[in-house]
Amino acid sequence: MNTILNYAVVAALFALVLLPSLAGLARERRIDQALRAAERNQAGPPEAEGAARPVTVARRPSIGSWARV
Repeated sequence: MNTILNYAVVAALFALVLLPSLAGLARERRIDQALRAAERNQAGPPEAEGAARPVTVARRPSIGSWARV
């Protein structure tokens, strides 16, 4: 009888130690799923006609530059 009780106590302590991490894991999965759903449903920002767009320029190294860019 003592052996069964010892195993039960060890299993209960193991469950108590694992419970917070499993709850956190479940919460993280819910957050990840919500983020993925929002990403799938997200449309790009509406583009108005004639709206200014940001200009991006490629950086070119100077002629005598020793750095590889």
